[in-house]
Amino acid sequence: MMLYMKIKIFVFAMSCFTLTASGQGGNSIEKRIDELVSQMTLQEKIGQMNQLTGMGLSKNMKESVKTGKVGTILNELNVEVVNELQRIAVEESRLHIPLIVARDVIHGFKTIFPIPLGQAASWNPEVAEEGARVAAMEASATGIRWTFAPMIDVSRDPRWGRIAESCGEDPYLTSMMGVAMVKGFQGTDLSAPTSIAACAKHFAAYGASESGKDYNTTWIPEVLLRDVYLPPFEAAAKAGAATFMCSFNDINGIPSSGNPYLNHQILRNEWNYDGVLVSDWGSIQQMIPHGFCADLKEAAMKAANASVDIDMMGYAYTKHLEDLVASGKVSEKTIDEAVRNILRLKFRLGLFDNPYTKVEKKLPYYTAESLAKAKRAAMESAVLLKNNGVLPLKKEIKTIAVVGPLADAPADQLGTWCFDAEPERAVTPLTALRDLYGKQVKIVAEPGLQYSRDRSEEGITKAVRTAEQADVILAFVGEEAILSGEARCRADIGLPGKQTELLAALKQTGKPVVMIVMAGRPLTIARETDMADGILYAFHGGTMAGPALADLIFGQAAPSGKLPVTIPRMVGQIPIYYAHKNTGRPASNITLMDDIEIGAKQTSIGFTSYHLDAGDGPLFPFGYGLSYTTFRYGDVKLSSGKLKGDETLTVTCDITNVGNCDASEVVQLYIRDRVASLIRPVRELKGFKKVFMKAGETHTVSFQLSASDLAFWYDAKVKKAEAGEFLVWVSTDSQTGTPVRFLYEE
Repeated sequence: MMLYMKIKIFVFAMSCFTLTASGQGGNSIEKRIDELVSQMTLQEKIGQMNQLTGMGLSKNMKESVKTGKVGTILNELNVEVVNELQRIAVEESRLHIPLIVARDVIHGFKTIFPIPLGQAASWNPEVAEEGARVAAMEASATGIRWTFAPMIDVSRDPRWGRIAESCGEDPYLTSMMGVAMVKGFQGTDLSAPTSIAACAKHFAAYGASESGKDYNTTWIPEVLLRDVYLPPFEAAAKAGAATFMCSFNDINGIPSSGNPYLNHQILRNEWNYDGVLVSDWGSIQQMIPHGFCADLKEAAMKAANASVDIDMMGYAYTKHLEDLVASGKVSEKTIDEAVRNILRLKFRLGLFDNPYTKVEKKLPYYTAESLAKAKRAAMESAVLLKNNGVLPLKKEIKTIAVVGPLADAPADQLGTWCFDAEPERAVTPLTALRDLYGKQVKIVAEPGLQYSRDRSEEGITKAVRTAEQADVILAFVGEEAILSGEARCRADIGLPGKQTELLAALKQTGKPVVMIVMAGRPLTIARETDMADGILYAFHGGTMAGPALADLIFGQAAPSGKLPVTIPRMVGQIPIYYAHKNTGRPASNITLMDDIEIGAKQTSIGFTSYHLDAGDGPLFPFGYGLSYTTFRYGDVKLSSGKLKGDETLTVTCDITNVGNCDASEVVQLYIRDRVASLIRPVRELKGFKKVFMKAGETHTVSFQLSASDLAFWYDAKVKKAEAGEFLVWVSTDSQTGTPVRFLYEE
């Protein structure tokens, strides 16, 4: 507390200093930046471009801060240390430039929300915004003012471990959820003490890495890059995302950290972005093993000339930029622009006027409001994939068997990228079922397997004996948190260990089996789907996953989640996504391999596009999700049969809840450009609305379509809509519904 009082006194003493004068207006900030840059030495400028991981109050760190050799710090969580380093920066350094403390706060700091892929399954941007806001309030209490989220890589390969951090396979859904996260992190005023700078990552196309492997290469045509992989980033830039982060991959042979076309031409020039572009951890130096740079000096040159402002833990800039400027290979003007971006971020965060974090006696962790929001998020993220009438559980049920390795695994339900989470605060499904419903039903439990990869079958017999006592079996299966996330890519994305064998044994009891899948990616569960009477896909649901799932299972609320990504039947179908392009021979008259007669002629089963062992479609399509009620979709109506020029077409549809329970439905709008100069996808998501309806209610849902919704990229310079015939669907997922035709005229 004494430190904080000293800091407050110093702030008042510094109020007369020109560079820390009040005023957050754009012109005022730019003037202050100009004044500061004009006073900086080249070494001080390079120091601002250097990001180091925290070393506490070590001699080296204090000296680096004092001499202006570091501009931002990673992973320092002790607020007293943060304040002391800030004191050194604003009192003892020559130019009094404050620091920014950064941390990976991906889907929660202490109160953990569902993984981003799970949040995307809610199809509710409000859920994403609330989660980011709670994370910002908690993290900022320790001095963190910058997070490396949201990750808005469009991902169509579930083998990729980082799909867990994504919002799925669709650019429109990813854009909507990503923008919501940006708003949540940054709040209404970025300079407010509880706001933290968002970071749109990874720029760009990291989700397209070959074979679903991290750090791998991508080869993407320009029009595909602009149609699919860049829109979420452009949306984040327009939403005011304070920072961007380079991706680890190369795009068409050029690593992102040294890609001037991507970073300078598109980000800076086309989108007019004036925020900070930071490398990923060591990604500048990693251009050497890529084979793009001969040494660290060349890597520093290419990164700086590609508009990368900050080197995260690579030491490339501090070691080589001074020499590169002296030799003319990097201009000081380039350095100045990078420094201006960094200083602009610090001004926008209000750090020049208020660099210190108030030391709170009671930290804002696990508040009742935050936990309620986390529970809501987990509830809306769960997707009901199958239900043979077993859910919600009936009142007549007397005994429930809870089995599976994820039923009582607090750390695993939190998911990936939870560095600061406290597993002991996570409420597991087993705990929640006992606490919330243990008085009305008997709950017996036996995991069967100790963890998801467990290959021992010893516990399966015990689980079966326990299950035989029950009226219904709840089997919590999936994958541990360690199996998804960065560098956690899998070639086989089925249930690991002996979980399939466990489910098969449980099915043999003759009791109804509800399979609850807790995972960081879509898993290939075709075989297991046949074993289950009901399936809830819950992803890794965070701190309050247990109470959320318990309430869904007992019908206190109806599931409303929809898949943000396609679930394949088997891994050999990958890549599989809804917005694919048609072939010249679309699948028809499908004959599966086991149905082919022995000795059949080569021409007997026809020649169309599908897999003999999987057919043509996924196990579950994008946008799919059931409810405890039934929604009836009426005819789709258009305000006109033609859309001309700058006009707007109104699309309406009546949705009726014809079941007996109140529930929410995600109503989805898709289009198809029937004939175009470049082949267009069979469907493209252009809108969605989540609508709550009481039993028996009818809602008229309306969407607006304009020429911009029909437009696509021809090349790097031209994006427009082509005249012609379009189809439009209002449907419950990406594969159902009856299309309506309209014409577009330029």
